[in-house]
Amino acid sequence: MEYIAVIERATDGTFSAYVPDLPGCVTSGETLEETQQLIEEAVSIHLESLRQHGEIVPTPAAAVHVVPAA
Repeated sequence: MEYIAVIERATDGTFSAYVPDLPGCVTSGETLEETQQLIEEAVSIHLESLRQHGEIVPTPAAAVHVVPAA
């Protein structure tokens, strides 16, 4: 399975990330690379927790559509 992670840059230059299909699965980091690594770890931990608690693991449903801007 592959989940979409949204990564946003803050005004102070740091980054935050969340996974739309996994509510509560969020992280932040100082660099883009760090944030990418942290969100991958957060997804693994989040899914492991869902499984351990007998909860449903959501099927990835989010999609990406890049909109060109003039």
